[in-house]
Amino acid sequence: MTESSGPNRILVTGASGGLGGALARHYAASGVSLSLWGRDAARLTTIADTCRAAGAVVSTRSLDLADVDAALAALAAEDAAQAFDLALFASGRGDIRAAGDIVEAAGLVAMLGTINFTAPAAMAAALAARMAQRGRGRIVLVGSAAGFHALPFAAAYSGTKAGLARFADALRLSVRGHGVRVTLVSPGFIDTAAGRKVPGPKPMLMKVDVVAQRIAAAAAAGKAHLVLPWPFKALRWLDRLLPAPLRDRVLAGLTPPA
Repeated sequence: MTESSGPNRILVTGASGGLGGALARHYAASGVSLSLWGRDAARLTTIADTCRAAGAVVSTRSLDLADVDAALAALAAEDAAQAFDLALFASGRGDIRAAGDIVEAAGLVAMLGTINFTAPAAMAAALAARMAQRGRGRIVLVGSAAGFHALPFAAAYSGTKAGLARFADALRLSVRGHGVRVTLVSPGFIDTAAGRKVPGPKPMLMKVDVVAQRIAAAAAAGKAHLVLPWPFKALRWLDRLLPAPLRDRVLAGLTPPA
């Protein structure tokens, strides 16, 4: 597979999760080299076997992204051995405050800050610098539509995804003149095992394979920001335009039942 037809060296973090696994399966094909990172070694092995059956050359890495220094060292080593054309940072945690708690536990806030923001942002920055030196490359950062809203029951989750969105936009601007394209993805509810554990309604639930296809198309086109499904774009603007007291009541009313 040539650069004109698509990337042939691809990194997927969060590959043992629902969306990361779907992205890995989407790209798996003869001539493609996949580096799949994930927390769950057993699920990662299953995904890797599926991708190999599709013809891809696959390596795996089970690494806790909370160890940011180790993740950065591994990323540099892998990119030096065989340069990445495309990196999809799809890892993350969607934890919300525990039932009965007024606010999220401090430890949870710290953990989500590292997993959802610090690790992917640091890795994307490191890889973007290497790609800029080569004059080519694509990076996808998976955020969330939750980053548009101040969710009182998921302050850390929505806050980290908001931070990732601002970082992705700034990174995109810093490297676009060097042949590197950065795409932020802000999905709504996705039908994955982790997503189904989140309490409360899940309007406009999307199939994970459809989301993976949409992300791949946005990355190939070098799109700056993909929001899906499309009604979440309207919800983003509604959040901005509502009078503050009304906005606060709406957001407070979204809290899932205990």
